Amino acid sequence: MVLKANDKVEANQAATGAALQPTPTDDTLPRILADFATLGDALDYAAKGVRGLNFHDARGTLTRPYPFSQLREDALAQARRLVAAGVKPQDRIALIAETGPEFASLFFGVVYAGAWPVPLPLPTSFGGAQSYIDQLTVQLTSCDPTMLFYPPEIGAMCAEAAANRGVEGIDWAEFETRAAPEVTLPKADTNDIAYLQYSSGSTRFPHGVAITHHALLNNLAAHSHGMNVTDGDRCVSWLPWYHDMGLVGCFLSIVANQVSTDYLKTEDFARRPLAWLDLISRNQGNTLSYSPTFGYDICARRMSSQTKASERFDLSRWRVAGNGADMIRPDVMQNFVDAFADAGFKASAFLPSYGLAEATLAVSIMPPGEGIVVELVEETQLSGGEHGRDRPQRFRAIVNCGKPARDMEIEIREEDGTPLPERAIGKVWCRGPSVMVGYFRDPESTAACLVDGWLDTGDMGYMSDGYIYIVGRAKDMIIVNGKNHWPQDIEWAVEQLPAFKQGDVAAFAITTPGGEETPAVLVQCRTSDEEERVRLREEIRERVRTVTGMNCVIELVPPRTLPRTSSGKLSRAKARNQYLNGEIKPYSIAA
Repeated sequence: MVLKANDKVEANQAATGAALQPTPTDDTLPRILADFATLGDALDYAAKGVRGLNFHDARGTLTRPYPFSQLREDALAQARRLVAAGVKPQDRIALIAETGPEFASLFFGVVYAGAWPVPLPLPTSFGGAQSYIDQLTVQLTSCDPTMLFYPPEIGAMCAEAAANRGVEGIDWAEFETRAAPEVTLPKADTNDIAYLQYSSGSTRFPHGVAITHHALLNNLAAHSHGMNVTDGDRCVSWLPWYHDMGLVGCFLSIVANQVSTDYLKTEDFARRPLAWLDLISRNQGNTLSYSPTFGYDICARRMSSQTKASERFDLSRWRVAGNGADMIRPDVMQNFVDAFADAGFKASAFLPSYGLAEATLAVSIMPPGEGIVVELVEETQLSGGEHGRDRPQRFRAIVNCGKPARDMEIEIREEDGTPLPERAIGKVWCRGPSVMVGYFRDPESTAACLVDGWLDTGDMGYMSDGYIYIVGRAKDMIIVNGKNHWPQDIEWAVEQLPAFKQGDVAAFAITTPGGEETPAVLVQCRTSDEEERVRLREEIRERVRTVTGMNCVIELVPPRTLPRTSSGKLSRAKARNQYLNGEIKPYSIAA
């Protein structure tokens, strides 16, 4: 009988009668902030100390401490197995990115073998098995791997996707039982590709972002210097390892900066979000923990029915409460402060940032301690129009996303590439050592966004006193009669109605039969009562009219209809395509 990793730990625990202990926060090994030539060099160094990864179950109970020394030993064994199986340098090896020691050891094993790991997503709670198989098949077609490794629990779906593309599908539990014969492993160069990252939104037409060892480590150093990572810091994370913020910010950065980390699986956070705060409360170090806005939102909502947060949590040592990956909502952040201030949470701990996979991760970082800073911008400045005298001014709060990360430059440009002055809204471009080499085997898409070393992020924003303010995605903008409307504003307005919640709404532009462009708003509706649907639609129509000043197409659709990216974010482009193609079928409501 072959014991799996967790079984080995539990068997050892039972034999010795000792309780599992997490890897220490502190270490005598001098900390080096990602100053290495390659990712393998970073793990080689981290393995000399006592810090490491710590995996917890849904209730936050430690199930597997995984020191960096053990990770390195396992990764080298995986590398030897891979070479014995015929893996060569620059081969792509696809890995289902489940948060656990198996993925971690395989990822670094692929790196040690000189190949390129390609993290791919787990199934989501929506879409069903066939949708997941189709998504994996498309991504396997894009990255063209020699192997796909997967956890046994989802083996049937993964094996089918692998077979669709003629890729060898391997259960990673079975792979660990294979011999690992001694072999000379290749030595990576700092300018070699380290991995391929599929950016969120890449489910149908995926873009594999190619990142070198040098680009990765430059960004990880910039991130850790920007957060002032020091001894006594410890990370807590539930972010998925197939998304850039989870993979780069809360896994690879952890190794390169030698930070002990406590993990919850993403699906466990979704079921029990307050377990995240329980882990932070038990942390005796200074906590570093990141989340998109919705993570803070769901925790604040879960506390609404409880009395005092201080009776359960101690968040006084939460030093960096990072925020990124989606539009930062200041009202949500304030709600979180209101819910958890009595548990010791400080608003100054919030650390907004801005980044994208094409820049490895971080483009800008707020200096620690400055918290959430907003500027009120009149909506006509955002839309490029002129304020009309016949209606009152309306302002939108834009969150400061910090200063350019170390070695990163940011420019705001016109559509034609002309640089814009301070406080003028335009397209955000960035340049620095951590920008991607390009999209894998997609020179046209690469040329469309990389010009003379500058990356067109696809986002809109402005600079003010050295800080970057992000106002939205250029490609999501709805332009009607020459006026720009941000779909986030429309969606947020509808989400404030009592019957709906975040993620229930998708707004985008469509062309009417008369040839005019108009906003369409799809809203997931849970009631089956026909009269209530009619009332809700009119309530939504009126709310949208207050934001856009016009009548829009309002469609109520069944729950779990709106498509998501691999990281769980709303995909407006896919929602629009599915709606226009008839794949999304709205409820029929009497006029």
